[in-house]
Amino acid sequence: MKNGILACLMALILSGCNSGKTELFNGKDLIGWKIYGTEKWYVEDGLLVAESGPDKEYGYLATDKSYKDFELDVEFLQEADGNSGVFFRSDIEGTKISGWQVEVAPPDLHTGGVYESYGRGWLIKPEPEKEKALKYGEWNHMKIKVQGDRVTTWLNGEQMIDFTDDKIGEANGKIALQIHDGGGIKVYWRNITLKEISGVE
Repeated sequence: MKNGILACLMALILSGCNSGKTELFNGKDLIGWKIYGTEKWYVEDGLLVAESGPDKEYGYLATDKSYKDFELDVEFLQEADGNSGVFFRSDIEGTKISGWQVEVAPPDLHTGGVYESYGRGWLIKPEPEKEKALKYGEWNHMKIKVQGDRVTTWLNGEQMIDFTDDKIGEANGKIALQIHDGGGIKVYWRNITLKEISGVE
């Protein structure tokens, strides 16, 4: 009887600590993800590594599942050029992606801003004084909240942008990490967790 009660208590504690979050990256392999393009995606020492391949083209690693309303937490460390991004509500054919990218880029190139690929381009950039939130060459924590037509991003605790867009509000799709074209890019990722939320605040 006591063992049963203890087991129930432990289950409640663990579920409370997890807070409904799902680990999108298990630290071992790429289960739950699909590679698009010829660039390199692999796991090394528990980290997800994105690296330019010999073709030096765009590359993507996308979730098998689609997610509409969510809070996503991810940590990244940029090495070499470090130009990447996190796409949301996106669709991919080959290496052509439709959707929206939360920018991950070298200093002063708008990390945390939102760019629409094959569409309107930059929708919003962080204010210039917020560019200093990026710790280039160190681990950074990014939080992305997508709820209905509203997108909010934080970088190392600093709110970078908060805006609404009707087109985003109508969409649904996958989460995808990007390698920018041009070659020489290497980015490490870890602690990629997602919590699905209601589309109504």
